[in-house]
Amino acid sequence: MSQTVGSRLEGRIALVTGASRGIGAAVAKRFAAEGAHVILTARTVGGLEEVDDAIFKATGRNATLVPLNLQEFDKIDQLGYSVYQRFGKLDILVGNAGALETLGPVAQYDPKLWQRVMDVNVTANFRLIRSFDRLLRTSDAGRAIFVTSAAAGQPYPYWCPYAASKAALEMMVKTYAMEIAASPLRVNLIDPGVVNSKLRTQAFPGEDPKSLTQPEQVTGRFVDLAETACTQHGEIVAAQ
Repeated sequence: MSQTVGSRLEGRIALVTGASRGIGAAVAKRFAAEGAHVILTARTVGGLEEVDDAIFKATGRNATLVPLNLQEFDKIDQLGYSVYQRFGKLDILVGNAGALETLGPVAQYDPKLWQRVMDVNVTANFRLIRSFDRLLRTSDAGRAIFVTSAAAGQPYPYWCPYAASKAALEMMVKTYAMEIAASPLRVNLIDPGVVNSKLRTQAFPGEDPKSLTQPEQVTGRFVDLAETACTQHGEIVAAQ
């Protein structure tokens, strides 16, 4: 895993969801530093603008900002069409946005919160695949990366919605990878591990964030999976 910044993504078009903070913002900045033009989506306009400012300061180039609520699924289709009109292809898709909401027993969980977790962690990524599959295939070396969690493979009390959503995400992405195995498109999942993020703070509010791995420290593995030289496919890759 390389953390050295170079030009490994020069000229590539990359879309990153959940890009206004945390891992998404760090990946966006790293991809831009590696030469990619990044399309950034998130609900928070101010956060997107801050990331864009940082990218411009570091590279002299602006990102493309798309304020987007991933639960508005039809807008994902509209985004796909907009990317097609402007760029004609997509080289890299990073499905990073995730929702935890609250922890609690299955029998007492709020159905609205359950639905939001499933919408963001599973259905939005399905809609991204559906909307961008053809554009990724148009690339000479399309790459799709989806962020998962160790929670998908091991039940923990009170974590059911999040864990179930990540397990569903893994099954969906692995199935998709099998279906497109004959194409140049390479699709993988990445488990960033324990990283300082808003989601981590929600789950463990008393934890010292300085004691955790910082988002910038896991971006190397994202670059590994995004570059044209990547041969991994249908795998769950650990970032740490």
